[in-house]
Amino acid sequence: MRISTRFVCLMLFVAMAASAAEVAPAPQTHPSEQAIIFSSNRGGAWSIWAVNPDGSQLRQLSKPTGEEQDVDPAFSPDGSRVLFTSTRGGTAGLWQMGRDGSSAQRVCDGDQGAWSPDGRQIAFRRGGKLYTRDLATGKDKLISPDGWEKCSGPSWSPDGANVAFAHLSPENANAVYLLPAAGGTPTKVYDKQGACQPRWAPSGKILVYETETHLCTVNPDGTKNRLITYYGGVQRFARFSPDGTRLVFCQAASPQGPWELYIVPATGGTPVKLTDGGSDMYPDWK
Repeated sequence: MRISTRFVCLMLFVAMAASAAEVAPAPQTHPSEQAIIFSSNRGGAWSIWAVNPDGSQLRQLSKPTGEEQDVDPAFSPDGSRVLFTSTRGGTAGLWQMGRDGSSAQRVCDGDQGAWSPDGRQIAFRRGGKLYTRDLATGKDKLISPDGWEKCSGPSWSPDGANVAFAHLSPENANAVYLLPAAGGTPTKVYDKQGACQPRWAPSGKILVYETETHLCTVNPDGTKNRLITYYGGVQRFARFSPDGTRLVFCQAASPQGPWELYIVPATGGTPVKLTDGGSDMYPDWK
């Protein structure tokens, strides 16, 4: 049977379109509409706030009541939803709400949630172990290895293949690892100076992480380890800007706080203060 050239070209176009759809990055928020979300106690209880990257339009998004607290927010890949940890109801769990703080709903038990690149799953911690959850079906899957009971800070790679995280060894030494998103054997990235809290750059080519006092970047294979913050105080919880050129992080004179948000070039440089007043932590940028 002879196949026409037109048919072959059409099928090739369909295949290319499908492939492009599989690898297409999440839509980026226009710079004029970007926001930085974070946790703050400036209103009393810890809650989720937002501010523009230029420091304008500070606003409170979540309003927990009584002894409830909302912390550790993370934007969905398209920026429309916010995943966060809350003690609402008396038990720590993962919740999600709209970008404007509306329609808050509980997702599951656990904390330290991170979105998959397609927004269909989350990675999170429960009882010191790492899980993924399919948001449509509500099914959880254990991905951390047997015996790894002190995992933290999962971060899904932009290509969806791996989850970066930190693990505290029996010797109380933190190290950064990569783990296949489907589960498997972790690969060590870096294990010095209490390395933890890894987060991917949008390019997927580097990770930012924190030591006991400073922020560093490193390639996923452990090469090109670079100190980003070298000044006094303690710098933590760094996240990349949507274009990967800057980092937002929190800084304090000591680990006891109070914490303030700063922005610095992703390659290092002079930081610019973003917030002042109360303690501001766990930023994310979209």
